[in-house]
Amino acid sequence: MFTGIVEATGEIHTVEDTEDGRRLRIGTDFADLSHGQSISVSGVCLTVEEHKDCEWFSVFLAEETTDRTYFGDMREGDVVNLERAMPADGRFDGHIVQGHVDGTATVEGIEQVGGDDGDWRFTFSLPTDVERYVVEKGSITVDGISLTVADRDDETMTVAIIPTTYDVTTLSEKALGDPVHLEVDVVAKYVEQML
Repeated sequence: MFTGIVEATGEIHTVEDTEDGRRLRIGTDFADLSHGQSISVSGVCLTVEEHKDCEWFSVFLAEETTDRTYFGDMREGDVVNLERAMPADGRFDGHIVQGHVDGTATVEGIEQVGGDDGDWRFTFSLPTDVERYVVEKGSITVDGISLTVADRDDETMTVAIIPTTYDVTTLSEKALGDPVHLEVDVVAKYVEQML
């Protein structure tokens, strides 16, 4: 389980496509990775296959992963958000994030408010298969970032981004039309199933 509090960003060093699937090697300064460890890569829970401390780790993308995410289009040099799984005795600062992507959306608007050092407002498309789970002031995960929905309508949702989040995540790299991963609050899905 993750919290949606991004620890760092990493750069895609290599992309390898084989008959078995796709592998990514991602640069990172994490020093405590281990084989089989779960790691959130832009909101996608992946498993560390190989690693070299303080340099890189590699992950395999199953067909389900490439079908449900934009990782099939990742290229060398792309930047991703990284978060290691939350330890049982760790702080819980964001919200419950599983790393199970519900769908992808696109960046529909970017606006800086409050001057050069102010916050940002990002507007994203709202796919029909996830829109029923998205509520104003509710939690949403965008590319692995725990965010609060500031506003929504039938086709879009808007989130407010503080300067720190903008600076330490890939949001500063995003442009209009770029894809993002969405994971809705799992509690909403459980409630729906129970009812």
